[in-house]
Amino acid sequence: MSEAQNMSPNMTLADVGQLASAIRGEVAKAIVGQTETIDHLLIALLAQGHVLLEGPPGTAKTFLAQCFAASLGLDFGRIQFTPDLLPGDILGSSLFNFQTSQFTLTRGPIFCDLLLADELNRTPPKTQAALLEAMQERRVTLDGDVHQLADHFMVVATQNPIESQGVYPLPEAQLDRFLFKLLVAYPSHEEEARIVARFGEMGGPPRAAAHGIVAVADPARLGAAARAVKGVTLATSVIDYIVRLVRATRDSADLACGASPRAAVLLANAARARAALEARDYVVPDDVKALATSVLRHRLLLSPAAEIEGKQVEALVAELVEQTEAPR
Repeated sequence: MSEAQNMSPNMTLADVGQLASAIRGEVAKAIVGQTETIDHLLIALLAQGHVLLEGPPGTAKTFLAQCFAASLGLDFGRIQFTPDLLPGDILGSSLFNFQTSQFTLTRGPIFCDLLLADELNRTPPKTQAALLEAMQERRVTLDGDVHQLADHFMVVATQNPIESQGVYPLPEAQLDRFLFKLLVAYPSHEEEARIVARFGEMGGPPRAAAHGIVAVADPARLGAAARAVKGVTLATSVIDYIVRLVRATRDSADLACGASPRAAVLLANAARARAALEARDYVVPDDVKALATSVLRHRLLLSPAAEIEGKQVEALVAELVEQTEAPR
């Protein structure tokens, strides 16, 4: 254990729940609704995973990420992905200093705690691949030198599912790095009325600072919360249930590609975090069921026959959850 970890506070699961409630309260100062999405962001934060937000323009995906970051007290970075973006624009590069006759490292925006990768699918796969090492190993390699990122480094990426011009499908290796893929839908009539009432009289784009969002966390407390989550018990029977559910995706005739062992590991980590948010020190099958769709939807490929029949991945996951016997 590092010296920084020794100096950070210890947290109980009750403390984790209080911290999560405080974060929800700050985000709610600006964001109307989206409670399930916010809860998934909290779970990903505690499970040290990454999140892909997909939804039509104007559904506050970017604003939600900004508000979430503002409540955490983390170093926030943003990259607006465009077709002409290069890997060096993300990672940084070594520039020659003529005064010192030496190369100086100029760090890119990826060197932060929480990175908003806005419209990730607007950049070519070569540039998307610049995130792979950072997301999986939380480190960046530049000119042969390895630079470590924070243990709580988190990527929140957004993409627009509607447009087909000027966008690039995310490679499977990229998608597999995300713990969750969350679908951000249009708000209800009541929620949309509240949004218009709250923002209709404001000039310019919405800003988190304008709504009084303050940081209620810091890296030390978030690190302590993540360690508390790792202490949540995952029974052998629940592990077996997760493995059987994930393996069922590989045996389904409707799926050309099932989920990998990494999906099973991430689902277990997320289930622990969900249990912690409910102040439980043990995982129950309902934790797995509640998170299965968000963890698996972006890892599964429909078979040609299933596509012709118009089947949806989410419906197939729900069927597999129903068919896979859960421990009692």
